[in-house]
Parts: sequence; C-alpha cells; structure tokens
Amino acid sequence: MASEPYLILCINPGSTSTKVGVFSDAVALHVLKIDHNPEELKSFKRVSDQSEYRAGVIEEFLGRSGVKVSDLSAVVGRGGMTKPLPGGTYRVNDAMLEDLAEYSLKYYGSEHIANLGASLALSVARRAGAPAFIIDPIATDDFIPLTRLSGVPEVERVSLMHSLNLRAKARHAAAQVGKPFSDINMIGCHLGGGISMAAFEKGKAIDANHGLMGYGPFSPQRAGTLAIAAVMEMCFSGKYTPDQLRKKLGTQSGFIGYLGTDDGREIRRRIESGDKTATLVVEACALQIAKEIAALAASMSGDVQCVFITGGLANAEYLTEPLVRRIKFLAPIYVLPGEDELIAMAEGALRVLRGEETPRDYSAEDSLRARLEDPAKFKVLNSLRKE
Repeated sequence: MASEPYLILCINPGSTSTKVGVFSDAVALHVLKIDHNPEELKSFKRVSDQSEYRAGVIEEFLGRSGVKVSDLSAVVGRGGMTKPLPGGTYRVNDAMLEDLAEYSLKYYGSEHIANLGASLALSVARRAGAPAFIIDPIATDDFIPLTRLSGVPEVERVSLMHSLNLRAKARHAAAQVGKPFSDINMIGCHLGGGISMAAFEKGKAIDANHGLMGYGPFSPQRAGTLAIAAVMEMCFSGKYTPDQLRKKLGTQSGFIGYLGTDDGREIRRRIESGDKTATLVVEACALQIAKEIAALAASMSGDVQCVFITGGLANAEYLTEPLVRRIKFLAPIYVLPGEDELIAMAEGALRVLRGEETPRDYSAEDSLRARLEDPAKFKVLNSLRKE
C-alpha cells in the first residue's frame, strides 16, 4: 500500500450529477461536480443501469486531472441503501453490489441514487489494485431494541438518514466540545431537501427520524409524519396511483406543497417582503424540527452535551434562527453548514489507511435477499425471544 500522503478518490453520485474528488490525505487536489444530460439519464430504466455510463465520466475526469489510476491508495463511493449496518467503513464486495442493484428497491420501496457509489468505486479500484470502500451509508443502523418498536408489530422503525454527513459533522462538533465522538452524547440535525436527525449516544445513533420519507418534520420537499387515517383516505381515494402518491409525499410536499418552491433564495425574498404564508410555513417547519430534536433528547434521558445543525439549509438563517430559539434550552448549539460528503469519505478512508479504524466486511448471511426471504428472522421481537 502506498506510503503517506495517501491519494484517495471519492465518488458521490447525485440524481443529475456526479461529484468526484481526489484527495491527498484529507486535502482536496481536484474536485468537480459533473452535470449529466437529463435526456441521457432518462434512457436508463433503473438507477443501477447508469453505472457504466457514470464510470466512463469518472475516467474522463481522472484523465483531465492528470491522475494515474495506479497511484490511488483507495477509492470510496457514497454508501446507499444497503442492509441495515452499524456505522463505520465497509469493503465493497459482490454481496453488497447485489443488494444495492437487485434488492434495495424490493426491501425499502425505493432505489436511491447513492446505490451507485459502491459499484463506481469498485470499477476504479479494481484497475488501481486498491481497496474500495463505502463509509456510513444511508442505511447505517445503530438503533437499540427500545427504539425499533413502532406500535404495530408488522412495522419496525428503521434507520435511514444522511448518515455520512451527520457522523462526519458529529466528529467536528465533538472536537469543539473537547471530547472524542465516542465519549459524548449529542443530537445532530441535517437540513436539506429532506431533513434527518439522530441521537448519538457515545458514537452510535441509537434513535433517529426517517430521513427519506417517513416519520419526522416536513421538509422543503417531503411531507414528514402524517395522520394515518388521512393517508389511508388518500391511498383509497382513487385519485392517485402508488407512484403518484409516493412522489406527492416524497418530493412535492413541504415547502413545495405550501409555497410552490423549495428555492431558498425565493423563500427568503418572500419572507423579507412580508409574505405571511411563507413566514408561517417556515416557522411551522422550524417548530416541527425543534419538537423532533427535543424528543430525541428523551432517548438519552436528557443527557445531551451539544446539538449541531448541518446540511445545505444550515446556511438559511430564516430557518435556523427560529429553530435555535426553540431548542437553546437543551444544550450548547453548533451550526456547521454544508454537506461535505466528499471530505467525509476521504477522512473515513484515511482512518483505515492509517490503521486508526478497521474496515468491516459486508456479509451475505443477513443480506437484503435473506431479509426478503425470511423477514420474521430479522424482527426485533423475534430476535429477543431467541435470546
């Protein structure tokens, strides 16, 4: 393995772009957001079908940057909707790729664009003779049995959130407190098109809201927690197909539903011009986020050393100001704006390359395929009864 400084390639696929970065240790050498032609993307029926196309774009980026693939020490891809995993760094293997390509859609009901990260990383890593990793994937799951129960035995609370950015910023917040991440209790909140937050108890997210489309506050695009009876009426009204309803609740609700836009600049302009509707919607969102953060404090019996707020919308004072005002009684608050996924991936790979962290293997024994074939085996109550 190469001696320090290590050369690390990080890949973060987005819905219409791919962000790539080459790092010397954790220092960015070349970073680029590659926009894709929407018409080209439409030609791919599924997310997994885009892998070869995006791999070619990444190769072009490396060539233009003058980076030799053989010089790479590691390649890291964004971690997608794998089986539920404890937080950490994982080697990419065939079982992981099969789950992301074939079983993620069946198990979670959606196919996240981040699922491409592992296959893209492995395609480059094999040519480089270097390891391929994912770090803190979306499906990172450190829940304790107590936080898994939903109230309906057939429905288990699951952990799906902006894990990569949340855990990276949690380490930064811990540094400001002056303690290691593994020794501190904190609550982290990621503000973006979707909003996710977690209760970190000594380095583990033991509780969280559903950051994709489930329980939690409404967001710029998503509906958040809704009354079951009202949702059932929508489901059986005949007005929506299942796909239409998923789109309505997942990408056409929240700010978009109320205001017709999730453009932060436009929303700020409306608030500053005295638009009472925009002000009401934003402050209602801030209230819901605050209530969720306060609820997560209960998961740690109120023993919280700090709260941090991150994500792209952490720059939006029209949202963070009313939010901070409502939660400042809990603990010191750190606003750490941005979504630094590429840097977070580089830092994770660097911990492994330096021997500070041991990477884990992705096991096929309890893969998504296994969960689909024998779902009862993985329910928390069943596992408790066997102990």
